[in-house]
Formats: sequence, structure tokens, C-alpha cells
Amino acid sequence: MVGGGTTPSGAAGAPPKVRIDGVSYWYGTKQVLDGVTLDVHDKAVTVFFGPAGGGKTTLMRLVNRLNDMVDGTRMTGRILLDGADIYAPSVDVIGLRRKVGMVFALPLALPGTVRENVIYGPRLAGERSAVRLSEIVERSLTQAALWAEVKDRLDTPALSLSGGQQQRLCIARSLALEPEVLLLDEPTSGLDPISTAKVEESLFELKAHYAVIIVPHSVQQAARVADYAAFFLGSELVEYGAGPQVFTAPREKRTEDYVTGRFG
Repeated sequence: MVGGGTTPSGAAGAPPKVRIDGVSYWYGTKQVLDGVTLDVHDKAVTVFFGPAGGGKTTLMRLVNRLNDMVDGTRMTGRILLDGADIYAPSVDVIGLRRKVGMVFALPLALPGTVRENVIYGPRLAGERSAVRLSEIVERSLTQAALWAEVKDRLDTPALSLSGGQQQRLCIARSLALEPEVLLLDEPTSGLDPISTAKVEESLFELKAHYAVIIVPHSVQQAARVADYAAFFLGSELVEYGAGPQVFTAPREKRTEDYVTGRFG
């Protein structure tokens, strides 16, 4: 592994949900990831943090193959989900993206009601049972820490919700497809502190059920939510370890300099 320390083991020595194994990646001639190796554990929050341009979002996008249609790119190494290579020729990419959901920085609520936003994916997948769809709505909104706020407003326009509520609705929409891994790319970057706190609160519910990877919008947020933390700098994974260790006793001087604000 590039950087300091060894890969921390998951709960009770469980195998990783996602294994990133020696991944390098190029946009044309520009290398944005250099031999990255780390494990993402189930039922935990793994944070990718560091200055802009370190490859964090690119690596996240590679975990559900969002970069497949980007021309002029090249990847070496492997990404495994439950031990299976997600870039193997036999992989159903649509099926993979149902297992690995992604939520972006900008809330993108769909036209229609709150309820229609949540059941959009299950309906496309063929779910027709009204009872089952109602169960999906309540479960997904509860896990996204939004149910209490909207349970009496399910048939109101989704676009009438606040920005923070719309972001949690986007999380619920992803959860409706029952993924196994949830990717969150700066999900609070445009939100006020109260909304940010509510999204962070939802992470504690989400990690009880999923493997969560998040690119946070600040070092402070990274430290608050990380069970595991990976520090990226200039295409390199500098350090990876348990969150409390990385933020309070980092092994690498570059990590210490960044988390203490000496640069970045």
C-alpha cells in the first residue's frame, strides 16, 4: 500500500466489502491515481479526504463505473466487490450500479412528489405492489433521516423541500433500490450548518446497513464522520487507517500537516 501504516481490519476480521487493489488511473496523459490500495468495510463510513485534485472523486466514480463513458482514460489494478472484479467482462454494469448507489454534491430532486421521487427507481425495476412501494418509501426516508419531516407531505412537490431536505431525499432515492454500498460525493457542500448536521446524522443510520464512502467538504466533517479515513495528495494515497488514528495521531507528516491546517 502507498503511504503509512497497514490496512486496518474490519469488524471481527470480516473481509472487506470493497477492495481497491493497486489502482492507477489516467485522463489522457495525466495520472490522477497512483497505485492506490485500500479496503472499504461493510457497516462503516470510509472517508476519502485531501486537497482538490488528489483523485478522491475519480476513485469514488470508479467504484460504480461512472467513468466508463469518459474517452481517453485508462485504469490498471482491480476493484473488487465481495471479492468479484467489477471490471470483469461478464459484469452487468446496470446491476452493479443498483448495488453501488451514488449521491452527488448538488441535490437533484426529480419533478413530482416526494413519494414519486423515492419510488422512481423501484418502479423502473418493475415493482408494482402498492404495499411494497409504501414500505420502501418509509424505510428509505427513515434511513435518510427525513421521514419525520415529510411523512405528512409525501404528496407535495419534492422541489418545495429545503436544500438539505432535497439532499436527504436524493439519498433516500438511492436507498430505495437497496444498494449494498453508498457513495456520497460532497453531499453537504452547498448546505447550511443545520442541514449539514442533519445529513451527517443520517450517516449514523446509514452505516448500520451499508458500506458508506464519502468525500467530505471539509477536514472537520471528515473527522466527525470517519470510521476509516484515506488521505489523498497529488494522486497518491498518503495514509489510510481508522478515523480516530488518522485525525489525532497520523503516521505521515503530510497527513499531520493537512489535518492541522499547515497546508491545503
